[in-house]
Amino acid sequence: MSLRIEDYALIGDCQTAALVGNNGSLDWLCFPRFDSGACFAALLGSAQHGRWQLAPSEGIQKVQRRYRPGTLILETDFFTVSGQVRMTDFMPPRSDTPYVIRIIEGICGRVPMHFELIIRFDYGSIVPWVRYQPRGIRAVAGPDTIDCWSDVELHGENLTTVANFTAVEGHRARFAIAWSPTHAPEPLEPDPEKLLTSAENWWKEWSGQCTYQGPWQDAVQRSLITLKSLTYAPTGGVVAAATTSLPEHVGGVRNWDYRYCWLRDATFTLYALIGGGYLEEARAWRQWLVNAVAGTPHQIQIMYGVAGERRLTEFELPWLPGYEGSRPIRVGNGAYNQHQLDVYGEVVDALHVARMAGLAPDDNAWRVERELVKFLEDDWRRPDEGIWEVRGPRRHFTHSKVMAWVALDRAVKAVELYGLSGDAGKWRTLAQEIHDEVCTAGFKSEVNSFVQHYDSLEPDASLLMLPLVGFLPSTDPRIQGTLHYIEKRLVRHGFVDRYLTDSEIDGLPPGEGAFLLCTFWLADNLVLQGRQDEATELFERLLSLRNDVGLLAEEYDPDVGRLVGNFPQAFSHIGLINTAKNLFEQSGSALARGGQAVQQELEIQAMKVPPNGGNT
Repeated sequence: MSLRIEDYALIGDCQTAALVGNNGSLDWLCFPRFDSGACFAALLGSAQHGRWQLAPSEGIQKVQRRYRPGTLILETDFFTVSGQVRMTDFMPPRSDTPYVIRIIEGICGRVPMHFELIIRFDYGSIVPWVRYQPRGIRAVAGPDTIDCWSDVELHGENLTTVANFTAVEGHRARFAIAWSPTHAPEPLEPDPEKLLTSAENWWKEWSGQCTYQGPWQDAVQRSLITLKSLTYAPTGGVVAAATTSLPEHVGGVRNWDYRYCWLRDATFTLYALIGGGYLEEARAWRQWLVNAVAGTPHQIQIMYGVAGERRLTEFELPWLPGYEGSRPIRVGNGAYNQHQLDVYGEVVDALHVARMAGLAPDDNAWRVERELVKFLEDDWRRPDEGIWEVRGPRRHFTHSKVMAWVALDRAVKAVELYGLSGDAGKWRTLAQEIHDEVCTAGFKSEVNSFVQHYDSLEPDASLLMLPLVGFLPSTDPRIQGTLHYIEKRLVRHGFVDRYLTDSEIDGLPPGEGAFLLCTFWLADNLVLQGRQDEATELFERLLSLRNDVGLLAEEYDPDVGRLVGNFPQAFSHIGLINTAKNLFEQSGSALARGGQAVQQELEIQAMKVPPNGGNT
């Protein structure tokens, strides 16, 4: 049986990541990048698809685990009838060779331990050749090689490397693995204790830069560390999650590969990083963004690889049975070539956020923005697949049109507030045209609400973004009606669904968990409505969903009370950071994107420049 998703913790080196269960089993790891083939894929199958387990060989009475404060160093305490043992798991921030380090320390008594290493390259499909060498083994298959070093003697059983030993009070046993290309020189055996000290210092120095000083500080810091761990350090790209194909509905087919970088995440990511005081990471993310979208605007994709790769061809892995039988297992993401109108607005808004935050101007960024806005002058009229990447027919999604308005609105501000070159008059007129159309075709008086798409009467959680991006003020009756409609139709057991999956909108069977980011959006809307107590209550309800080490998945299934979807999910942690700021500092994303838009209009008027006429 698979562990529950919330039973896993994350370790990583800012280029890839691993999931470690509370049973001591490392069940997911891709080398050398987030999107590389997994050498441990038990998460999506069984132990025979690859894992590395270190745990007591007798019955475990209790498990306690935590991260060392301000770090991504995981400590797990196992309690048995014979005593207590502590396992420390981490990946040193990478300089060259990627390592995973595990240290077993006897705390009290004498605890019998079992070591089991099953290496299966290419998502559990390839059994390597293994040879024994001093202090460990070397496993080779094609281009991939893993070296393992151990303080205890290892031996082979049934294509598995195993060992039995005793954890004695006051003594430590150290283990390490390293990946390298088969053609490269063999990596050096690491010094686990030295790497532990340097990793702890590195993470504490990084987390010590956090400027957030409000309530829920531990939750915000853990979310920022998680966001950092999902960052591909060489380029600054941030993956949506560390995993592929963890189901949005257990046993269902909504299983996607999230080990890529979505443009849609850009603005929220920048707010979270800037709000936490991490301007260097924000600059790197902006640079990744500008580099990734280089080319003609019609070629822009909704997502890219961590180094900006464009071809993310989707295929299935039939030999993996899936998490709790949830199939298919997908690698790649076929949505990369969808037409999603909203990403243009997200890119332009992200670069606008960078200017607002005082990041140094980037001429390339403004050239990209102008080309995108020029492309939108005609493209905004086309239907698209929308924010939820539906695999049904294209439609005129209301949120998509609003984000096209955002692109034009921010382009006008770039000219009028920041002195950049562009035809602000033309863009203002077009922004008004889009605004008028959305307010006419996207709002239905029958339900007193904006709706999912122009031919629908259904709600959609993406409509919670309208006041957050400044499309209409939160006090507008149409916004208040939309909020009421979403609360009535999409809130399930206190959490927000993206949309009604039985509406046949996405071409897939119905059923999924509540999308956590959408619930954070609802909290942001409540802040804007002045419903502070309700917003705080909702936020703390979301905090209660975090697992014992502070991590969130993409979704939560309130019917069965468990996390679902890929894990940990950057978007969920971004929502946590931004909503915490909205609640405490009154300067987070809701007010920066929505409320601050009003302030910007006042700045324009003070400069005696005609306002953009955005609010109808």
